[in-house]
Amino acid sequence: MTLVTQYMIDTYQRDGVVLIKGLWADWVEVIRAGIERNMAEPGPYAAENLKPGEGGRFFDDYCNWERIPEFAQVIRDSAVADVAAQLMQSDRVQMFHDHVLVKEPGTSKPTPWHTDGPYYFVEGRQTVSFWSPVDPVREASLRCVAGSHLWEKDVLPTRWMSETNFYPDPEAYMPVPDPDAEGMPVREWQMEPGDAVAFNYRTLHGARGNQAATRRRAFSLRLLGEDARYVDRPGRTSPPYPGHGMQPGARLREDWFPVLRG
Repeated sequence: MTLVTQYMIDTYQRDGVVLIKGLWADWVEVIRAGIERNMAEPGPYAAENLKPGEGGRFFDDYCNWERIPEFAQVIRDSAVADVAAQLMQSDRVQMFHDHVLVKEPGTSKPTPWHTDGPYYFVEGRQTVSFWSPVDPVREASLRCVAGSHLWEKDVLPTRWMSETNFYPDPEAYMPVPDPDAEGMPVREWQMEPGDAVAFNYRTLHGARGNQAATRRRAFSLRLLGEDARYVDRPGRTSPPYPGHGMQPGARLREDWFPVLRG
């Protein structure tokens, strides 16, 4: 079965986002098992993203694939690296990190509009994140602003809970826009388990709260292409990866970030 067409590649390059139907359709139960293991055994970066009085539960955690075998199996054995190579137009595909996001029923808190790139210590045109629900999604789908990966300035990174600036120099970034109020082209889809939204690290995205009666569990995977390089940021990045020892302009170290293809 062909997962990626030339039209989808062109759309990804132009819009910075495209839907991949059935990317992990054969891996849904494996991913669900990995998410349950992750929630039962949270890692050091696990977070609860609700303030006192806010209903529901919004759990997220990342950088767990090396200790959760289900995630490692999906990353190594699924078609995701080949799909990433086609979308990024890069023969080389390198692992960055995994991310789990769970919104329990009645979680009204939205995922704020943001771009991932400024939080990371990598830069490059050839990047891709896959966001894949393992529950049917109608209203709480990922929402992405088409073409935002081509904006001249990165969007200001903020801390979700305290709503403060992530780095000390806000002048280097553009303010976080309100895409709905400003009439920006927002892409979102109703999704089945195993479908995935693929988006560039610089693509502005967010999500509504989960008002449904069912959970919204999502697995994300962030991969890098040929031109991705380490870059210094003006503060602690997310994920931080302390002690990595990398220098600006270098590829990410392959013992920590394995090459999956190429």
